[in-house]
Amino acid sequence: MNTEKKSFVSQQIIEDACEWEIMHGVAFRQADNTARHCPFSIAPMTIERDVYQHLLTVTPLITKLIHNVSEDHDFLQASLSNMAKADPFFGLLMSRHQQLHGDAKNKLVAARKPLLLMRTDFMDDRTHGAKVIEFNGIAAGMGPFGQRAAEFHSFMKNQWPDTYNQWIEDSSAVPADNNGLEQLAYGITTAAKTVKADFGEEGKPTFLMVVQKDEDNVYDQHLLEVELQKQGIRTVRRTFEQLSCQLSSGENKRLLLENVGAVDVVYLRAGYQYEDYFAPELNEPVCCHTLSQIRLFIEQHHVAVNATISQQLATSKTMQMLLTMMPESEYARWDLSLEEAQLVKSVLAEMKPVNAENIKWFETEAIQNEWVLKNQGEGGGHCVFGQDIGKKLSQLALEEYDAWALMQRLYPHERDTPTIAVRDGEQTIVDDLVSEIGLFTAYYNGKPVTEFEGYAGYLIRSKPASENEGGIHSGKGILDSLVLID
Repeated sequence: MNTEKKSFVSQQIIEDACEWEIMHGVAFRQADNTARHCPFSIAPMTIERDVYQHLLTVTPLITKLIHNVSEDHDFLQASLSNMAKADPFFGLLMSRHQQLHGDAKNKLVAARKPLLLMRTDFMDDRTHGAKVIEFNGIAAGMGPFGQRAAEFHSFMKNQWPDTYNQWIEDSSAVPADNNGLEQLAYGITTAAKTVKADFGEEGKPTFLMVVQKDEDNVYDQHLLEVELQKQGIRTVRRTFEQLSCQLSSGENKRLLLENVGAVDVVYLRAGYQYEDYFAPELNEPVCCHTLSQIRLFIEQHHVAVNATISQQLATSKTMQMLLTMMPESEYARWDLSLEEAQLVKSVLAEMKPVNAENIKWFETEAIQNEWVLKNQGEGGGHCVFGQDIGKKLSQLALEEYDAWALMQRLYPHERDTPTIAVRDGEQTIVDDLVSEIGLFTAYYNGKPVTEFEGYAGYLIRSKPASENEGGIHSGKGILDSLVLID
């Protein structure tokens, strides 16, 4: 590592940078309705071009696999039934899935068209190379912020070149193109116009974003809405609670929204946790029954949906583990050639189920810092590290085992030079920054719907190597971007 002593950036530059972020919507809403800029790096991370190209090649194959798994309903029911018994929230999802896709005599008709807007998160491990951390199939946000981060670093390079060059690892590196905002919107627009045309209708298609109450990550969402509006789409926002009395059915399974009309795309930025379905004023005998039924209602209509219940199940940690453990030849079931399957398998980190045998193995043979214990939760705070793994395993009841999985811990390359991280207007010099690379893809009805084989931009989140939680929103992460070296 370059240990050359570096000094802080002038406050003028930091103020310029923070104001650029606020002006371009790279912010979180606070309780008093003011905006707070997202934490960010002053200069981008460097990655070898061939590693980046490898990820661009393999990520659309992962999306193809996940789409086909998500539409293999018998496989989902058979392979995830034990996990659903161990995890109450996924038990709720599985029961809804069963209603839609289960017993032929009693099931509802799932007329929805799957729109898979997915972010696959990688780390470039020092020893094993680039490996998948997780699949994000529901509420896979911050694509707009990813593009803005690349634009911000371009601004820094042009506006404050001396500062930019002081903090970049390699001044000859070339920025990686990131049109994630436009490409995600293009994929959504393609799906929306297709649904509209299916009904022989003219006029602007309508995009419905399902959001959480009192959402603070609104600016990332609004950036996507503004881009959709530019592409000729009408956008509306509703919570599940609002939708409980505003949705209805039109002719030919048309989904209708009160005071708006027909809906062409439903995009969930909520629905990945119990709280999103919890309505205390309903005083339900079974928690979350009413609002979770809205997803069933939506999926019974001819409308593009992300995420379908099936997509959410197919991107669970347990499904990731099952795909990791099975031989490549079994991927043929989901229309992947052996060569494609080998490419996908090459980026899947080792995973193990939690059972009595593996708990004993972990106690006696495993090197603690080489593993992470994960449950099915989305967002930060759901992983257990180091010595805490053994403690947690010893506390689990037998019936809880299937809600958890052990995964190889990844140790990405630390940045060669120290970096400035800016949070709440304050700068910190970080000398052990590591990065997580999220690649977006957009598929509609199993086919890529962007100009680049489904690829739809990237999101880089960096954090100090000493920190476990790297989320921008809920951890110690900062927004970042990519430059390429040969």
